[in-house]
Amino acid sequence: ELTLEEQLQKLEDLTGLQAVKQDLNSLINLIRVRKMREDRGMPQSAMSLHMAFLGNPGTGKTTVARILAGIYKSLGVLSKGQLVECDRSGLVSGYVGQTAIKTKELIDSAMGGVLFIDEAYALTTNTGKGDFGQEAVNTLLKAMEDNRDDFIVIVAGYSDLMEEFLDSNPGLRSRFNKIITFEDYMPDELLDIFKSICTKSGMTITEEAEKAVLDFFVERCGQNLKTFANARDIRNFFERAITNQANRLAAIESPTNAQLTTLTIDDVKDIELN
Repeated sequence: ELTLEEQLQKLEDLTGLQAVKQDLNSLINLIRVRKMREDRGMPQSAMSLHMAFLGNPGTGKTTVARILAGIYKSLGVLSKGQLVECDRSGLVSGYVGQTAIKTKELIDSAMGGVLFIDEAYALTTNTGKGDFGQEAVNTLLKAMEDNRDDFIVIVAGYSDLMEEFLDSNPGLRSRFNKIITFEDYMPDELLDIFKSICTKSGMTITEEAEKAVLDFFVERCGQNLKTFANARDIRNFFERAITNQANRLAAIESPTNAQLTTLTIDDVKDIELN
């Protein structure tokens, strides 16, 4: 199990996300000082640690939530520190009365840790007849009220849709009063992520290929594509590069170690993402 310092270092080591790190470090400092006051028997007001993570896909929201769950355990805020991930389908059932049961079961599995609800706005978007999203929200709000000491909920999703979600029910904005915004990555940050995936996979990349990857993402970031998925795009790009490399090496009878572990310009040019 990681120490608090190791958990904090994991947060610090993430590429980019400066504003997110700053917000979370302030929050962690606040919790540490509150803990000292509590240990010395000093009175203090209640504090909610539920949060909303706003941002596009692939900006590190789930990764940060997982690290945060570990940090909270190290600080003694949570007893277990596990992260339970779900979306609408994990909470809502198509039958009357079943949604509350399904939601409660998930909440029980997250007790002592963090329940991370991705695309949480899907719970409140079609609140027509026969939709049980609202039932899930009400069950969740009650659980947050009843379990203030050892249960944290993080809701996440696109910024504009999450703002609508928080406004859809008077209880939501007051419960999720800490909003952390995850900005899209810049092209140089995406290149850093690409290089770190290469390193973890035991691969190196030639200078020429590195420049081509950067150029690709400079162009992609400038296109305002609806399908742009930040770090997920990088992973897809890497997988295609590895496939291209395999096809290139297939023609060589016995490639050297260097050839097996190097991505060249031929492997990264002409890659297309959706």
